[in-house]
Amino acid sequence: MMKIYCCQPDIAWENKGENFKRVRALLDKRRLSPGSLVVLPEMFATGFTMNAAAIAEHTDGPTDAFLRKLAREKGVFVLGGLARSVSRGRVRNEAVCFAPSGRRIACYDKLHLFSPGSESRHYAPGAAVVLFRWGKMKVALTICYDLRFPEISRMAVQRGANALVVIANWPAKRHAHWTALLRARAIENQAYAIGVNRCGRDPNLDYAGGSLIVDPWGRAMAEAGRDETVISAKLDLTAMNRLRADFAVLQDVRTRFALKKPAASRQARR
Repeated sequence: MMKIYCCQPDIAWENKGENFKRVRALLDKRRLSPGSLVVLPEMFATGFTMNAAAIAEHTDGPTDAFLRKLAREKGVFVLGGLARSVSRGRVRNEAVCFAPSGRRIACYDKLHLFSPGSESRHYAPGAAVVLFRWGKMKVALTICYDLRFPEISRMAVQRGANALVVIANWPAKRHAHWTALLRARAIENQAYAIGVNRCGRDPNLDYAGGSLIVDPWGRAMAEAGRDETVISAKLDLTAMNRLRADFAVLQDVRTRFALKKPAASRQARR
């Protein structure tokens, strides 16, 4: 079994140093299993800000350095979100993962930008589904609004994913969607779904926390409340594979079928 930890902080607005302290304080309270996966929220060091140019980092900036050091010190894989500077002044909303050695093993750029919140005006979208190996598990990465688009998870599962991780700043007023969609992604893909949210408030929104680890049956294995916390669960790859063999839903997935045009009405044919 593989142990996963979801760290749910109250993010200080655009204050990286303070947020590094808050995350470390939460994790220092737990005895982390060597080789486990620790997951932090979307843009955990700044909050979900549209002040992209001011908070964006190049590779090996302060957030990378914090995550790398944390991975080495704790002997774990660490995954978290940040704003990443790319070419020609563009910024991407990114998830990055570091191995216990300190090596960066995965980077994912958010595919679906939250246009109702103007994210698409300040950030550039990604272009690829990303998976990485964590022991015997294969983990797929998504960020917040991506959760509403099931095609990513289905494509990832078809490429071998068995754990679907969503890092987020998901607001309280749509919290019911958060839990329903995480359970749906787990059930329809017979995979573990792990959603890591923030709590507290930023200048614009309230956040209800509710980080959630869901098994392939859609059952909650661990769920956070509204406060800062760390939740954890053990992911059992053998049990998941047994479910996929005994109740082989995924073998019946079809992606190629026609859209039949409605027949013309009798009146129209006259």
